[in-house]
Amino acid sequence: MPALHPAIMTNRILYRFFVISLIILPLPQTNGSLFHISIPDTANQSFGLFDRHDLLEITLNFDLTTYLRTKPKKEYLKGKITFNPGKTDSVTRNIRIRTRGIFRNDWCFYAPIELNFKGAGFGYSDLDRINKIKLVPQCTAGNESEKYVLIEYLIYRMFNVMTDTSFKVRLLQVNYTDSENKKKPYTQFGFLIEPLKMLEARTNSVEIVSRALNQKSIYPRMMDRIAIFNYMIGNYDWAVPNQHNIKVIKPLIVDPLNLAAAVPYDFDFTGLVNAAYAIPEDKITGTTSIRERIFLGVCRDREVYRKDLEEFLRAKEEFYTLINNFAYLNAKQKKDMILYLDEFFNKCTGKQGIIEVFLDKCKNF
Repeated sequence: MPALHPAIMTNRILYRFFVISLIILPLPQTNGSLFHISIPDTANQSFGLFDRHDLLEITLNFDLTTYLRTKPKKEYLKGKITFNPGKTDSVTRNIRIRTRGIFRNDWCFYAPIELNFKGAGFGYSDLDRINKIKLVPQCTAGNESEKYVLIEYLIYRMFNVMTDTSFKVRLLQVNYTDSENKKKPYTQFGFLIEPLKMLEARTNSVEIVSRALNQKSIYPRMMDRIAIFNYMIGNYDWAVPNQHNIKVIKPLIVDPLNLAAAVPYDFDFTGLVNAAYAIPEDKITGTTSIRERIFLGVCRDREVYRKDLEEFLRAKEEFYTLINNFAYLNAKQKKDMILYLDEFFNKCTGKQGIIEVFLDKCKNF
């Protein structure tokens, strides 16, 4: 027999060694598969939930009958959530679901929702840091209610333009499916609000809750920004005392002034949204029209207000671009938003402008 080429001899020796190793060495756990396939670890990867603004599709599967009939606020319903970030990608996990809120919980057919992600184990760093997260659904079915939730989403985005000390949001297409197979599935717009814990980590701060807080407890420039922004969008439904639609956070730094930051939220009861259910109480506000603006800010000097308004004038173009480029409102809805904002911006300069309103209506705390 002719001598084998050294390379062939080497390959035979390696092959025999490989076969022997398979016999001697135990195979890894394969869950029934012959070979173990390595799946990339995403634990250190971010899903980018609040880092992007494209529409995110999710599916919620839970007991729709109980949700719609009893609107449970204490007991959780078992459910599943599926994130569909792409045509072929999906992540499904077991979660718990209950309703939240006060006015919209009573008034709306679809109550605001709290999603509990604790123990879900999504395998993404940002999702796994979330215990509870707010979902804002449509109030009722139909195009008008769809418009309300889309405009409220844009208001959050507008305040993001002004400052990073604001709640981030993510627009959703939500597919609701019934785990009990009693209700037909339906699909609506909605949005997620960044959890307070995530905002605290991002801004290096911690929430404080106290009835003793008032507008003078907040950094002046920040307080003015919130008061004027709420005036611009026609929002009177907020207050620093008792933290009504305001979160107060304390930066984790040494501050000799001992002041705090504030973050507004919940913008459906505004003139810019103009929801049919948003009817002000005449005895409290002096008006029955949600479109009428009311200034609730603290009193400042004229020059302070002038500088405050310069910040809004600089942001105007970005506000309008955000609205005009938004794909989910029609041309008339965008025009109505801009006309309402024009009423504000047209009075930002001039002797008989908004500053006179501020000086007349401001609060001395």
